[in-house]
Amino acid sequence: MRLDKLLSNSGFGARSQVKRLIRKGHVTVNGEVVKDPAFHVDPERDEVLVDGEPVFYEENYYVVLNKPAGYVTSTKDRELTVMELLSDLPRFERLFPVGRLDKDAEGLLLLTTDGELAHRLTHPKWKVPKKYYVVVEGKLTEEDVEPLRKGMELKDFKAKPAKVKILKAGEEESEAEIEITEGKYHQVKRMFSAVGHPVKYLRRVEFGGLKLGELSTGHYRHLTDEEVKKLKESVGLNP
Repeated sequence: MRLDKLLSNSGFGARSQVKRLIRKGHVTVNGEVVKDPAFHVDPERDEVLVDGEPVFYEENYYVVLNKPAGYVTSTKDRELTVMELLSDLPRFERLFPVGRLDKDAEGLLLLTTDGELAHRLTHPKWKVPKKYYVVVEGKLTEEDVEPLRKGMELKDFKAKPAKVKILKAGEEESEAEIEITEGKYHQVKRMFSAVGHPVKYLRRVEFGGLKLGELSTGHYRHLTDEEVKKLKESVGLNP
């Protein structure tokens, strides 16, 4: 197995991150510093250390969390992080979030130890769909959301066309679903603000075909084998 694949699969980050670790001399194999990410190792026989920490190869695992508001999507922070909600999982510290949700946002967050899958799911090349339920200020009309559907210029980038469905339009607030294939900072909030309807509430309901189902807020579940297979296939990985 390639050294970078071993480290990525063992929870040391996405493939690009572990390559940097290796090239900077943080990794030893059988006592020798190895700086070639493509170096082949036998997980069963070779001793691999990262900054002196043993690497134990194990099968990847995949978790969906229904994130509540008030938690930061990070593995470490001075504020409460989503990792607090997973602390009863064995070796939960190896998990890392795939993408992010704002602190005040709720909904589906995928966490995994699979660095290669995480990298692909967040890479623009694969156009992984993300669907959100939003509550916005004011009465939302079809005319209002047309710019979102066509693609719109924001301050620092052009947002690609989004799928938007108005669920309820009231005088004070409206409800809608929006599906995008990008993941720019505050993108959904910025898109609705740009058409005069600031977001009051945001919840991600789907990610790459994954759904929350009956999962309660603040709880998690492991993905099924079929869900993992479909996710991998969607980004060109063989299960």
